[in-house]
Amino acid sequence: MLAAAQRLRRREDFAATIRNGRRAGRGALVVHFLQSTVEPAPADQPSARAGFVVSADRSLGRVGSDASSGTVLDDGAAAGTDAASAGTVHPARAGFVVSKAVGNAVVRNLVKRRLRHLVRPHLADLPPAAMIVVRALPPSATASYEDLGRDLEAALAAARRPRSREGRR
Repeated sequence: MLAAAQRLRRREDFAATIRNGRRAGRGALVVHFLQSTVEPAPADQPSARAGFVVSADRSLGRVGSDASSGTVLDDGAAAGTDAASAGTVHPARAGFVVSKAVGNAVVRNLVKRRLRHLVRPHLADLPPAAMIVVRALPPSATASYEDLGRDLEAALAAARRPRSREGRR
């Protein structure tokens, strides 16, 4: 299983990676890679899209904010501090797309588990705030674990490779 900070969850992140990222397909899967320079919003907080962070105030047992400054407090943290100003580094994140064309729910979940396990060591090699989406193709249902691993490594290397200045022929 991937850590929560390493998972793509928001639809906007998936869409941005698929639309704007580099794509490389190998065998049973396609990898979309986007090297982001913008720090991602926290995926586990639904209000992150609105530009502010809401968290539980431990003393009140409910969502709280500092009414005088308009700053939302984060579990006793000083007002005005956030993840960007604290200098935290956002890790690379990964998401998976396994459609019904791959197989029934049992097969799709098996493919997702295999891919999650295969992607985990590669996330450490990716630059901070990078995003990858691994899209499983129907042949992934019958592919062995080793075949998926080889396809993933080859597709990820191809997606990260800089584009050549020459056009396709």
